[in-house]
Amino acid sequence: MKRFAIAVLLTSVSTLSFAAQSTCQQSKYDAYIDASLAWYKDLVTITTTQQPELKEVGEWFLKGRTHHFELNREAVHHYLANDPSKVNTAGSVESWLKLEQQDIKQLTTRNDKLGKLAKETFSDRQALPHPNNYDLRTAFADLLSHPSKIDQALSHYNAKISKIEQTQCD
Repeated sequence: MKRFAIAVLLTSVSTLSFAAQSTCQQSKYDAYIDASLAWYKDLVTITTTQQPELKEVGEWFLKGRTHHFELNREAVHHYLANDPSKVNTAGSVESWLKLEQQDIKQLTTRNDKLGKLAKETFSDRQALPHPNNYDLRTAFADLLSHPSKIDQALSHYNAKISKIEQTQCD
C-alpha cells in the first residue's frame, strides 16, 4: 500500500511539474507574440504617420500579421499540451515553432480554434497582395535603414524580448 501511495504521489508531482512547465512555456510564448504584434503595430504607426496614404495597406498588413501570430500562439498552446515534440523550446522563443505552408494547410481541416486560425492564415497567404504592398515594404525598408526613426519602438521590443528570453520554465 505504501508503494502504491508513493507511486501515486510521484506521478502526481511529475504531472504537476509538467503542467507548470507547459503553462510557463505558454506564457513565455504569449509574451513573445504580444511583443511581436506590438512591434509591427509600432512600425505601421510610424510609417503611416509619415505617409498617411499608406494607412489602408498598413491595416491590411497588420491584419495578416495578427492572423499569422495568433495561429502560432494557438498552435504552440495545442502542441505543448498534445505533442511537445513539435515545439523546440530549447532554442530562442522566436524559433520555437516552424509552420510550413503544408502544415498550415493540414491544420485547416480542423474544426476548432486552431483550424479557424489556420484557414485565415492560409487564405492570407493565397490571396493577392494589397496593391500598395510594395509601397509599404519600401517605406519599411526606408525606416529600418534609419535606426534613429525607430529607436524607441525597437528598444521597447528588444527589452521585451530580452526579458522573455531570461524567463526560465524548468
